[in-house]
Amino acid sequence: MVFQVLLEGVGLGLLLVLVCAAAIRNGPVNMVHLYHQDVQERCVALGLTTHEKIRRSSAMFKLCCIPGYLAYVLVCTYAVNGARGFWQGFWQLFVILSVMNLIDRFLVDGWWVGHTKAWTIPGTEDMKPYINAGDKRKKWMAGTIGMAVISAALAGIMALALR
Repeated sequence: MVFQVLLEGVGLGLLLVLVCAAAIRNGPVNMVHLYHQDVQERCVALGLTTHEKIRRSSAMFKLCCIPGYLAYVLVCTYAVNGARGFWQGFWQLFVILSVMNLIDRFLVDGWWVGHTKAWTIPGTEDMKPYINAGDKRKKWMAGTIGMAVISAALAGIMALALR
């Protein structure tokens, strides 16, 4: 069961990578909402995008991805793996989300954004690294604590719903 849950986490991480790849296929400026405000402002000043486009792409990203990721973990945990009760659901949700978080931190942020040109927006090269040490600390804390909180909330809701 643990191996299956780990694989489901890898699947969610790959889904994240595919979403990012699709979003930057015409250039990383499409995902500038994930960058610092100063990078966003530079992109607007350079005429690469507008504040409205940034707001809209951020909203679409959240509207599509968050429910999709939550649906994925709930289906894996409860429909595929047959979890029942709080603890059985919590640990599976937490492992799946944590594996995705590790893929996001190491593969996406650490390697793809940090060491390739795929996420470089022309005219903002002097603003690199796009993800600085402070951002990394915040993402690790939010990712770790956030995944635990989300897992607990979902497991609690599902434990009540499946009574």
